[in-house]
Amino acid sequence: MTRSLVLIALAACLGVSHAGEKSVIDVDKKKKTVTIPCKIAPRMLPNLKQIYPLEVIATLPSPKGQKAHETIVTFEAKPSDVHKALESLGLKPGKPALGENGKAAGPEVTLLLQLPDGKRITVEEAMLDTRSNKPFPKVQWLFTGSAFKNTDPEKDDKVYGADLTGTLITIFPVTNDTVFQSNLDTKEEANWRLETNKKLLPKEGEALKLVIQVP
Repeated sequence: MTRSLVLIALAACLGVSHAGEKSVIDVDKKKKTVTIPCKIAPRMLPNLKQIYPLEVIATLPSPKGQKAHETIVTFEAKPSDVHKALESLGLKPGKPALGENGKAAGPEVTLLLQLPDGKRITVEEAMLDTRSNKPFPKVQWLFTGSAFKNTDPEKDDKVYGADLTGTLITIFPVTNDTVFQSNLDTKEEANWRLETNKKLLPKEGEALKLVIQVP
C-alpha cells in the first residue's frame, strides 16, 4: 500500500478509535488547535536502574511507548490519529529525519502544555539543562509525519511507524517513527542533558493537556 493510500484510509476514520469509541483528541477548527489529554511521565521506570535524559516530549506509557523512560508526558491517543487531526486542519506532513541522514521538514506548529490551573507553557519551558540549570531555548517544531514500517516482509502492507513505537514528539532525530520533530540535528544532542522543570510542572502522574497550535 502506498503512503497516499494509507493516509486516505487513515483519514476515513478521523476521530474514532479502532474500538469504535470516540477519540480522546479534541480538534478545534476555529482556534486551529489539537488538544490531547496526558499525564506527567515517571522519570524512573521500575524496570530500569537509572534516569535517562529527555529525548522526547510525548509518548505512550510504558511498555507500549518505547521511549517512555525519556519523555515529559505520556498520553493514550494513537499517534496516527493525531496525524489525521492535523491534516483535518489543513496541514500536510513533511518528512522526518533519522540520525545524521537528512533534515526534518514540515509545517511549523507551536507545542504547549496546559497545566491543571489552565495556564499554558511552551514545551521548551518544561525542560531544564541539568548542566547549566537553564531552560531549553526556543526551537522550531515541525509536523513531519511518521515513517511507515513493513512489519511483515512477505506482505506489502505498511504500518504507521509512530503507532508501533508510541512516540509522538522527538527533541532530536533519534527515530523517524514520530509525528513531530524539532529542527535540531543529532550533533546538538551532545550539548544538552535535559530534565523536566519540576518548578513549573505538576507532580508525576498528574493530568494536564498537550496543545498543538496550528498557525
